[in-house]
Amino acid sequence: MAPFEKSMEMMPFKQRKCLATRKDEVCSIRSKFPNKLPVIVERYIREKTLPLLDKTKFLVPFELTLGQFLCLLRNKIALDSSQALFLLVAEKSMSSMSSSMGEIYSRYSDADGFLYITYASQEMFGAPQPAGRPPR
Repeated sequence: MAPFEKSMEMMPFKQRKCLATRKDEVCSIRSKFPNKLPVIVERYIREKTLPLLDKTKFLVPFELTLGQFLCLLRNKIALDSSQALFLLVAEKSMSSMSSSMGEIYSRYSDADGFLYITYASQEMFGAPQPAGRPPR
C-alpha cells in the first residue's frame, strides 16, 4: 500500500468522508438493509497494544447486544482471553453490555446516521500505572 493510502486509512472515518457523503452512504445502506444498523468501529487514537481491525464498517441487527458485539470484535481482533477490550460509544459513553444495539443506536447515533464505537485497552481511561504501584 502506498504511504498516502496508509495515512488515509489511519485517519478517522469522519475525516476521510464529508458529512453529505456519509449521510448518502447511510441512506443507501438503510434502504438495502432495513433490519441492520450501520456502525463504524475504530481504534482509540492513542491505543498502542490492540491491533487495527481489517474493516471499520459493520452492519448489525437491532437486537444484538453490545456484549455480543464485543465478543464479535474480540474474535475479529483475535484477542487472548486475558487481554482487555473496552468499547466507548459516541466518544463519550460506556454503555451497558446488555443494551441492544438498537437502543444504543437510537440514543447515540451521529447526525450522519452512523453509530460510532471506539475500542481500546484499559489505558484509554487514564495514564497507565507502573506495575506494582496502586493508582492515586
